[in-house]
Amino acid sequence: MKLNFIIHYGLHFVAPLFISYFFFKSNWKKVYLIFICSMLVDLDHLLATPIFDKNRCSINFHPLHSYIAIGFYCLGLFFKKTRIICIALLFHMITDYIDCYL
Repeated sequence: MKLNFIIHYGLHFVAPLFISYFFFKSNWKKVYLIFICSMLVDLDHLLATPIFDKNRCSINFHPLHSYIAIGFYCLGLFFKKTRIICIALLFHMITDYIDCYL
């Protein structure tokens, strides 16, 4: 397995587990599920041709990975009802951004 694969999917699955457990101890399972569900944002990859290109950076290429969408995710941090999902979405964007340079 390649290192960038391990880093990318570790950040998508393992890091959210630690974030959920250490920062949201009382509801860590629910928060972790929200982090995992935030990966549904990757459905916008289905709009691209080809659907997957290992050399393409997702950030600002796919609609739900655009700077405008990221701005909305940042705005959502200010509202209690959307805060956790927006943290999850922004962490997803950071993970995908890191992947652009691996």
